[in-house]
Amino acid sequence: MPSRSTCLQALALTVALAALPACAKTTVSSQPEPRAEHRKAGAPSTAARLGVPPGHLPPPGQCRLWFPGRPPGHQPKPAPCVEVEAGAPARTWVLYRPSQDKTVVHVRYVHERRAGVIVWIRVFDVKSGAFVRDVTG
Repeated sequence: MPSRSTCLQALALTVALAALPACAKTTVSSQPEPRAEHRKAGAPSTAARLGVPPGHLPPPGQCRLWFPGRPPGHQPKPAPCVEVEAGAPARTWVLYRPSQDKTVVHVRYVHERRAGVIVWIRVFDVKSGAFVRDVTG
């Protein structure tokens, strides 16, 4: 039978190992965080710039899956929007260029944990990458 000090040491080790994940900080951010008083809960920053080179945007009428933080040359190729949105992994963007307005790109933000679930849509200027407006409704 193990001694009492051996049991206490095993218990202390178990508690320490169980608490270890609480000490680790895991944060994935695809854009700068705005000050809380200037944004709605869950809304991306209005100060954010697109950060996608114009040559890597999809052609008008198509979409492109975009992985924030991945180099532009390592992003998937443009495809029909139905295909891109259906398979969009969590924490990605779906870039859409409307055929009727080639000066803007719509960025559809995919939920941070639920693939294929669009949680926010923003519109950016193609040339400057500047934020234009949010899409509501």
